[in-house]
Amino acid sequence: MTAPVTRAVVKALTADGADVRFVGGCVRDALLGRESADIDIGTPDPPERVMGLLGRAGIETRTFTRSQHGTVTAVAGGNRYEITTLRRDERTDGRHAEVAFTDDWEQDAARRDFTINAMSVTPDGVLHDYFGGQADLAAGRVRFVGDPATRIAEDHLRLLRFFRFYAWYGKGVPDAAALDACKAAAHTIPSLSGERVQAEMLKLLAAPDPLAPLAAMRDAGVLAQLLPEASEAKRLARLVAIEGSVGDGDRIRRLGALIADAEAAHDVAARWRLAGADAARLAALCAPPAPLTPDLDRRTQRRRLYRLGPGLFRDLVLLAWAAETMARTRRLGGQCWRQPAPGKSQPARLRAEFWHARGVRRRRWAAFVRRRGLVRRTAISRPTARPRLLQLRELAAGGSQE
Repeated sequence: MTAPVTRAVVKALTADGADVRFVGGCVRDALLGRESADIDIGTPDPPERVMGLLGRAGIETRTFTRSQHGTVTAVAGGNRYEITTLRRDERTDGRHAEVAFTDDWEQDAARRDFTINAMSVTPDGVLHDYFGGQADLAAGRVRFVGDPATRIAEDHLRLLRFFRFYAWYGKGVPDAAALDACKAAAHTIPSLSGERVQAEMLKLLAAPDPLAPLAAMRDAGVLAQLLPEASEAKRLARLVAIEGSVGDGDRIRRLGALIADAEAAHDVAARWRLAGADAARLAALCAPPAPLTPDLDRRTQRRRLYRLGPGLFRDLVLLAWAAETMARTRRLGGQCWRQPAPGKSQPARLRAEFWHARGVRRRRWAAFVRRRGLVRRTAISRPTARPRLLQLRELAAGGSQE
């Protein structure tokens, strides 16, 4: 919020004396000392005036379809700024809201979902906190602004947002009043679009530890409405612990850990409108094209690595490790995750060193690889082959130590 380009946007918006403030998530994250990807700014000026002020300063603006709700997007220095006119709700139906513009900052804050999102701060750093959001943030409390049941009735998506924000910002036991309201409103989940459900759930699964919010969703009857296919909670718990040890949490992999079979994966992908790549990956995690078993020899492991690719190979190793179905998965997982130290060696030298270690004459390494189907002919001389060859060298080094 103190970057020169941000200051330029604020200067443009205040050129005629308007009182603007930073609002929402960027304020919350600043109080936590976190970087914020989005910068939201509130202003009493209507969208047309906002666009005029920004245009006068030479700042690009985009309105998309949100200008009717008072939001203008400014693009400056490669960053996007959401500038929204202060609003109050006139009418809501659980999915859409009709709003009216206002110049009352507290009215605007009162229509936000949680206290930790209802704070605002002036460009010179004065915090305005009408509902105790700063104290809730420090205590790890995710609490609705006003009556939880009323706020969920206004927008059913807030039910899922509660659990998502609890995953990222909550500590200890969830707010009891909020849980009761979520339980009572669980039947409204089917009215939400698949895209909105997907966005919230994938953000929840990307949290450092999604287990507590998922357990709260299960106890409130929300998970049964949202993801009835979730039958492998213990496997997910093991996977989260394993990912913590190797330093890589992945939301699609975690979703795959929750689901038992390919049919369930297909149903979830269709219902949540997953992107094609994510849907294909989820299906592969639940029905592997080349499963990993404890009796695989080194040669077969290498073939599987090249057939599956490093990403899917790693995913399946971690899932198998979590399911405790492979006696040697822990060792194989360690090899898969071990990263060689960066150096100045050229790819050709790395290839020669690897095949030399395997007893293959240097000038014949390419033919050796092609005959055994380890890589495609067209990929052998490409720089993109380097990561795979590095992993093969790691496998070879591991095999020579046995």
